[in-house]
Amino acid sequence: MSTFAKRERLLLADLLETAGPEAPTLCEGWQTRDLAAHVAVRERRPDAAGGLLIKQLASRLDKAMGEFTAKPYEELIQLIRTGPPRFSPFSLKQIDEASNTIEFYVHTEDVRRAQPDWTPRELDPVFQDALWTRLERTARLMGRSAPTGLVLRRPDGQTAVAHRGAPVVTVTGEPSELLLFLYGRHNAAQVELDGDKDAIAKLHEAKELGI
Repeated sequence: MSTFAKRERLLLADLLETAGPEAPTLCEGWQTRDLAAHVAVRERRPDAAGGLLIKQLASRLDKAMGEFTAKPYEELIQLIRTGPPRFSPFSLKQIDEASNTIEFYVHTEDVRRAQPDWTPRELDPVFQDALWTRLERTARLMGRSAPTGLVLRRPDGQTAVAHRGAPVVTVTGEPSELLLFLYGRHNAAQVELDGDKDAIAKLHEAKELGI
């Protein structure tokens, strides 16, 4: 049975292939080739991927990114499409689903929404619920550096507190859009912000949101 992570993986690979290696993305400073290299390094070079979070490994990550970015673009797409090697923890279905559902969804939208003619993508309610479950689990971690209190709210009224503090800004949208906002894609996320005007401005300027 297909999983959400697998579905988003294949969609991301298709989008990267169609866009070509030099298309823009929502990841600042990255074209599609850089994004494809990032995905491949994350799954195939765990010794280097830790540089995303650990400063001591940053140079190793930079070297690995350089090596993968230099690969033929078609090879990078194939590495993404076929998935991680057996030695990678991401090869385990449960870890893949837990770790890659959001990762691939966000990067898929990084490619889609960087295009001038992009249109909203309809997501089924089951997938939205799955994203909300993951959002609830990670909201505090992702919102820990918010400069204001931050509450995430679904259109049906369900809420998750991402950061305690005052004044409070409430961000309302579908789980998929809230995730993009929390992962720093503020300008691309289709959400509504409610609260103090200055607090909203500070939140928009907070580049540290997300990992």
